[in-house]
Amino acid sequence: MLALSLTLFLGCEENSNLEKNTQETKASDSKETEGNNEEEGGGMRSVHLSEMKFNSLGIKVDTLTKKALSGIVEANGQLEVPPQYEATVTAVLGGNINSIKVLEGDKVNKGQVLAYLSHPNLTKIQTDYINAYNRMQFLEKEFARQKRLYEAEVGSGKSFQQTQADFQSVKGEVSGYESQLRQLNLGASQVRNGNLYEYIPVVSPIEGYIEKVKVQIGQYVEPQTSMFMVVDNEHVHADLMVFEKDIYKVEEGQKIAFTLESVPGSNLTGKIYSVGKQFEQNPKAVHVHAEIDNKEDYLIPGMYIKGKIRTGEEAVPALPEDAVIEEEGNPYIFTAQKHQEEGKTEWELKPVQVRTGINEDGWIEIKLLEPLPEGTLVAYNNAYYLVSEMQKSQNSHGH
Repeated sequence: MLALSLTLFLGCEENSNLEKNTQETKASDSKETEGNNEEEGGGMRSVHLSEMKFNSLGIKVDTLTKKALSGIVEANGQLEVPPQYEATVTAVLGGNINSIKVLEGDKVNKGQVLAYLSHPNLTKIQTDYINAYNRMQFLEKEFARQKRLYEAEVGSGKSFQQTQADFQSVKGEVSGYESQLRQLNLGASQVRNGNLYEYIPVVSPIEGYIEKVKVQIGQYVEPQTSMFMVVDNEHVHADLMVFEKDIYKVEEGQKIAFTLESVPGSNLTGKIYSVGKQFEQNPKAVHVHAEIDNKEDYLIPGMYIKGKIRTGEEAVPALPEDAVIEEEGNPYIFTAQKHQEEGKTEWELKPVQVRTGINEDGWIEIKLLEPLPEGTLVAYNNAYYLVSEMQKSQNSHGH
């Protein structure tokens, strides 16, 4: 019985010592692992690079400086031309198209002939004008004669008044014909000299480019039929639609930057000169018009654009996009510290979690969660590579 009790006691003590040794071994292993990992917050580790590798990667370091970044309102829209710089060319008098003198895309001047029409009524208008003009010439002389006789108390007052009325009547008729001839772009003096026009010239009312030719040779066009579309692209501007939630930020004089969906690589700028005062209902947005700084030849009204309106500038801590990396939904930057030991130089790049703000022209606003010590260097590029090196180091340690 005593032997059995002694055996049990020794067995329990041995088990107790074994368990104690096991716990001590685990604690020691855990402590050793923690020391080797050099983990930062969130499980991110520092990256150690030799000076040669650091230089070969072209990593740039400097203190975190401030940069003037703007608040941005994104808005889409299209290129437009003010109404006074686009025109629909119509036929004043119905007729058949005898010839077309322009092609779509041609540059035209104000008053330039675009096409010629023919119609039997054209000859009648001109001959009626000549007859009326000749009657006016005769009645003008007769009126002057009757006036002299009346003033000399030789002629009848009734004859004088009748001649005066006839002269004023035909004078008005001649003015009416001359107005019609001007609308038809015909010269009245040439018609009076007997040189009748066979065709009616259709001319451009503005300078610009032929956007659309809507007729064909031989086609009969009614009066007011749309024949040509002319647009002056020199006055093209950006028409952006700003949503209700952002309109209070937008005002005249602000700068914009925009790209054309149909022109890859296009980067254009401008300045707002007009903000609409009425909401469009679908979608609920306001028209914002901006003059384009450097107009290119490829700018055509109707082109779809994507724009950014800069609503104000403020100097904020910022880094290039290449200096910021996102891991598990959190943005990080890297601080950089140079170490020298036993004649060797090594760079330690440590991840620091931050918050980001304005993103503009390749720069990102950096909001520190804790202030950095004065003079701290940060990496300005290669953040993606540094994270890759960090992950490789973690995987290697894990094995």
